[in-house]
Amino acid sequence: MQWFFNNEIIVIAFTIVIYFIAEKLQKKTGVFLLNPILVSVVIIISFLSVFNIDYETYHKGSKYIDFLLKPAVVALGVPLYLQLEKIKKQVLPIIISQLVGCIVGVVSVVVIAKLMGASKDIVYSLAPKSVTTPIAIEVSRAVGGIAPLTAAVVIVVGIFGAVFGYVIMKLFGVKNPIAQSLAIGNAAHALGTSRSMDISPNYGAMASIGLILNGVLTALLAPYILKVLSPWIDA
Repeated sequence: MQWFFNNEIIVIAFTIVIYFIAEKLQKKTGVFLLNPILVSVVIIISFLSVFNIDYETYHKGSKYIDFLLKPAVVALGVPLYLQLEKIKKQVLPIIISQLVGCIVGVVSVVVIAKLMGASKDIVYSLAPKSVTTPIAIEVSRAVGGIAPLTAAVVIVVGIFGAVFGYVIMKLFGVKNPIAQSLAIGNAAHALGTSRSMDISPNYGAMASIGLILNGVLTALLAPYILKVLSPWIDA
């Protein structure tokens, strides 16, 4: 089966078909746990494991999908632009909420990881968990974390947020659409934003703001937050 995944066209087609089936499955069943991204990941990993295909072979064939992730993130700016007037009226609450979200997101995971006995490099690797992978990796490297671990954690956090984010907010009585979508974008980056796009362009636009602002704020503030907490982390 190695030859199968050495063909880029076959890999792209295989991945798209799996995602298409997963998306149709969720729409037909309405089960929130059947998130298309989560289902696709499980199916593809299972397929690779059963046929003993290493990830490098799959990744080599899927490089064009990886490349398309970058313009896909940029495309999130379209609904953002369409909601610009509404956003201007909410600038101060949006900035404050994202600043708080950034600080709480970094501090909470550091504290929890430290209390559970994680080592210093593990703690630093987890700190940028809620931003997109490229930013998270650079922050992790800058503070002395383990970049591959950070990348894996970011993906897990994004999937968890996309699957459970809106359910958790509903349980805690968070009903305001702006608050919901900003929180998802802040906590679950691009995957959470993608989930918001499925709900409506308005949700997607606000989630995009959360994604962008938290990415910028985390890149700027995370090193300083970790520096302040470092005496406790090193103890």
